[in-house]
Amino acid sequence: MEETLKYPVGKFVAPLSYTDEDFRNWIAEIKALPGLVRAAVIGLNEHQLNTPYRPGGWTVKQVVHHLADSHMNALMRFKLALTEENPTIKPYDEPAWALLPDYRLPVESSLKMLEGIHQHLGALFESLTEEQWDRTFFHPQHQSSVPLKRNLAIYAWHGRHHLAHITSTFNG
Repeated sequence: MEETLKYPVGKFVAPLSYTDEDFRNWIAEIKALPGLVRAAVIGLNEHQLNTPYRPGGWTVKQVVHHLADSHMNALMRFKLALTEENPTIKPYDEPAWALLPDYRLPVESSLKMLEGIHQHLGALFESLTEEQWDRTFFHPQHQSSVPLKRNLAIYAWHGRHHLAHITSTFNG
């Protein structure tokens, strides 16, 4: 049960191959995410926003702020990989960020960030060539180079993952 609460859409599994249909679906998911997150939280009161999605987990509010921060980092990683040769990205301490004072702000600020970031991601993704999807960045925590096409799949999953945290909190 704990695993289901932690990973309501399952853990990320890297695709063995990438099809044009996969790219279209992942890009569509990423473009739709801000509206889906907004719809999921719009009617929640402050008590609900401050409810953890699972015992020991982040609050719904922290999840929304995390999505904005994480996807802001994703945009930077994509841009770095498109403009530099296998750049080393800067990991960050996600749990520590979730304790910073800005995570107590109303969710609207992060909803707006998410909308802008995803507009940029969508425009960027729709313009990439096959060769560009093969470009990489180096992730020092994993000691591996990550192709942009894999990172696209990761962030499509990441959005589904956290949206499910939000929607399952009150819909059981």
